[in-house]
Amino acid sequence: MTQRSKEEVQTALRTVRENVSRALEESGRSDTVKLMAVTKTVPPEIVNYAVAEGVTLLGENRVQEFLEKEAQYSPDVSEIHFIGHLQTNKVKYIIGKVNCIESVDSMRLCEEIERQASIHDRIMDILLEVNISNEPSKSGFLKEEVCEAAQAVSAFRHLRLKGLMCIPAKEESHDAFVQMKQLFEELKKTNPEIDTLSMGMSGDYEEAVRCGATVIRLGSAIFGKRNI
Repeated sequence: MTQRSKEEVQTALRTVRENVSRALEESGRSDTVKLMAVTKTVPPEIVNYAVAEGVTLLGENRVQEFLEKEAQYSPDVSEIHFIGHLQTNKVKYIIGKVNCIESVDSMRLCEEIERQASIHDRIMDILLEVNISNEPSKSGFLKEEVCEAAQAVSAFRHLRLKGLMCIPAKEESHDAFVQMKQLFEELKKTNPEIDTLSMGMSGDYEEAVRCGATVIRLGSAIFGKRNI
């Protein structure tokens, strides 16, 4: 990644916010969208440039990288979400350190989060990751499994289901976002705590906003393209 200056981060965020405002207006939405800065491979001092510009939600992909960087983040960070693939043996390292685990892709992972949250006497917010494009190479719940999984999660005392997240196939993003919005609304009918639809990244966040995303996850749109 070519390291961006503070001014370049400021300019990038200004562009993102203008694009989000336009997408909200185009779709007739009167609510707001939360902007997540995805920190993968980004040095903490550069992340803090974004925080200084009012971005207070960070997204972490890798457990070890997060643990190495967390103490260097600005105290103005109010929320950290884990968004990468999470192995069950790594759950214990992030319980109590993140506000939400978005990438919950199996009931086995739910069980381990419940176990660790119980040990720490915490309620852990989670999102169910949906394999909305039904890609064999990706993890996550299939669209047809989401309602049953949500019902199963409700039995866990230390988990609080807040919504859904997805990473759709690029060529299917619009249809995938529409389907995710439908699933989200379906879950909200039976669970008043459902309020988060995390979808849209640097290449498709405007379409995600038009389709109803409440959280967009941006890395390169803020910090520049990664070298890896």
